[in-house]
Amino acid sequence: MERSVDNKYPSVRDTSEQERIGMVKEMFSTITRKYDFLNHLLSLRRDIAWRRFAVKKMRFFNTNRFLDVACGTADLSIDACRKYNEISVTGIDFVFEMLELGKNKVEKKGLARHITLAQADALTLPFRDDSFDVVAVAFGIRNIPNREGALREMLRVTVPGGCVMVLEMTFTQNRLFKLVYHVYLNCILPRMAKWFSPNPAAYHYLADSIMNFPSPDAFAAMMENAGMTDVRKYPLTLGVTYLHTGTKPGEKAL
Repeated sequence: MERSVDNKYPSVRDTSEQERIGMVKEMFSTITRKYDFLNHLLSLRRDIAWRRFAVKKMRFFNTNRFLDVACGTADLSIDACRKYNEISVTGIDFVFEMLELGKNKVEKKGLARHITLAQADALTLPFRDDSFDVVAVAFGIRNIPNREGALREMLRVTVPGGCVMVLEMTFTQNRLFKLVYHVYLNCILPRMAKWFSPNPAAYHYLADSIMNFPSPDAFAAMMENAGMTDVRKYPLTLGVTYLHTGTKPGEKAL
């Protein structure tokens, strides 16, 4: 979908599923060069701590395989591989430009033997059932219109007893912080992006997608509806980000 005359993308509330998919592909193909830098800058480097918190919750017990869905530039894949050097990591994303940057980072860090990146769709994962101990998506589920479909597909490729993890930004439920966060998302963040990003409109979309993301309770219910058990949610940094985890039913192999 094209940007409107005021150089902003339409709200996620006003787009169809196919329009939003096209919008996301166009957007992420244009911001790759400054993507990592702006993620760290605009989150005050909290994104690094959030990913590391998620990695600490991972448990490998059967396949020693990790699937990073909507992996972007492979930060979560790299963090997981550094902590668990015995695992094999696969990252998938549907934006070619992001994967190319991710592959360069993986090679520079000497992790190409342990991490494989490939272009694929989160709604049709090209893997057999019960293939991974952990399947995670970090800051990508907001950009998938059919979230429950993606969760079901992630669960399908997880081994029984394995974990599905979703790390995602949301609009904080903290009453005292809501106004400050609203101003940051809608005023400060887009202005900062104008200084650095070739496509500052993408950061208006970022704010809009965060504000329209389901509440933590609603998203936890969505994970349960997708078939997960023992669903848990962990608020991070005053609740601007949550880590959600769910288990695939079945006996855990040892």
